[in-house]
Amino acid sequence: MNANEQTTGSKGAPEDPWQRFQDWLYVNTDLGFYLDLSRMNLAAGIIDTLKPQFDRAFAAMAELESGAIANPDEQRMVGHYWLRRPELAPDEELGNAIRDDIGRVKEFARSVLDGVTASPSGDPFRHVLVLGIGGSALGPQFVADALAPVNPPLSIAFLDNTDPDGFDRVLTGLGDELAVTLVIVISKSGGTAETRNAMIETGAAYAALGLDFAGHAVAVTQPDSKLDRLAVEQGWLGRFAMYDWIGGRTSETSVVGLLPAALQNIDIDGLLAGAATMDEATRVAEVRNNPAALLALAWYSAGAGRGAKDMVILPYKDRLLLFSRYLQQLIMESLGKALDLDGNRVQQGLAVYGNKGSTDQHAYVQQLREGIDNFFVTFIEVLRDRSGSEVWVEDGVTAGDHLSGFFQGTRAALAENGRESLTITVDELSARSIGALIALFERAVGFYATLVNINAYHQPGVEAGKLAASAVLDLQRKICDWLEANPSPLGIADLAQRLAAEPETVYLTLRHLAANRRDIMLDGDLKQPAGLMVRREANGD
Repeated sequence: MNANEQTTGSKGAPEDPWQRFQDWLYVNTDLGFYLDLSRMNLAAGIIDTLKPQFDRAFAAMAELESGAIANPDEQRMVGHYWLRRPELAPDEELGNAIRDDIGRVKEFARSVLDGVTASPSGDPFRHVLVLGIGGSALGPQFVADALAPVNPPLSIAFLDNTDPDGFDRVLTGLGDELAVTLVIVISKSGGTAETRNAMIETGAAYAALGLDFAGHAVAVTQPDSKLDRLAVEQGWLGRFAMYDWIGGRTSETSVVGLLPAALQNIDIDGLLAGAATMDEATRVAEVRNNPAALLALAWYSAGAGRGAKDMVILPYKDRLLLFSRYLQQLIMESLGKALDLDGNRVQQGLAVYGNKGSTDQHAYVQQLREGIDNFFVTFIEVLRDRSGSEVWVEDGVTAGDHLSGFFQGTRAALAENGRESLTITVDELSARSIGALIALFERAVGFYATLVNINAYHQPGVEAGKLAASAVLDLQRKICDWLEANPSPLGIADLAQRLAAEPETVYLTLRHLAANRRDIMLDGDLKQPAGLMVRREANGD
């Protein structure tokens, strides 16, 4: 036991439940953090069995933090741990850049909140609109929902897709308030389709109100990217740097997450401090005294080292509702890989889903207890119920007491049926504890990836989807060009043959065009796509 009282007890798996609980309980008093693996079916001696793999994982993590190429497919460093401890960056210039970024975020946010940096009309900003996708939105959304005060100085909204109806809902909802809305556009390259489309649509909404979009816009992007050059050319309010050594799913403690948080008056120093403290705890090269290593061990054991069981995230706190969505990307994008580092086809992954307790006790917990045993649960418990005074809902009982009872009852009910679970507990929900949770799962992902010998820091499947989408849009242009030049009816199969395309893709593309008031009509029975005919209407109806 060290100064932080980090303990997991003795080795082995005794039958006595109380002894097992003590043996598999990790406690860190500095963080007010507990990790309980006693309800996982961890085999006796599993730590000794996996010692060679964990030794490699600890060594690989140390090399990563020292600046080694940790993403071999893209020949990149992986540096999100430096964001909360800049002195660990591999060179002084990089460390200074991280410090400068944090300082600029604080300075800009304070200037906005004080009304010094204001809208072109001179009125203070009252809203923030964040345009991003994936990690550029999920992290800021999660932190905003978890930590923003009840009445933040600036309300926040997100455009995180390329859904026109979604754009309309948010932009129409803001309406004339766009005049006092600060827009943060987050895109590493500046070419990400979803974010680019959101920026164009948002710009059009500003133009429709006779407003100058540039006077409301801030870019978070790589230096000299398409977005960076656009921001310079148009004279945007501000520009902040992203780096190629930070992946989107690990970017919450970078400018990506810190800027939106600071504008809501969230304690970003506390967020960074919590992450840094957890980083220290997860650098310990001993599985039993390293919470991230223990998490990776549990994942490996539950899924037999191949993700054979899903992970259900079940936080007993409304403010943690979006944590499962955040972890879905962090874990599934990192671990869902076809090939290992040696080029072998392994089809690795760990499926993640969840909502919150006790809501899910009235939903899918029924299946978790009595249905197919293809999962393990990660319970997240927050000891402190609220910051205000309590209300008694029964004699001597509060609503928070009920919540704790439901958590403990569900945990026990699952164990009675042999269903595995682990529990993460924090003393209270704060910027510091949220930072610690983010850092914990980031490190666990890195350890687990080494255990199963995959690259956690690239995402070729995401790129494949983007390329496929681009091919569909190219085909759509060809279809429209052909129809412009050939107004006579033609069967879909014949059209597909002429365009050297799959008939199904042609049909789906035409159906989309026809449904969106393009000058295309589809003849025939929609249930029989092979028999559809295509014609171009002269009047455009």
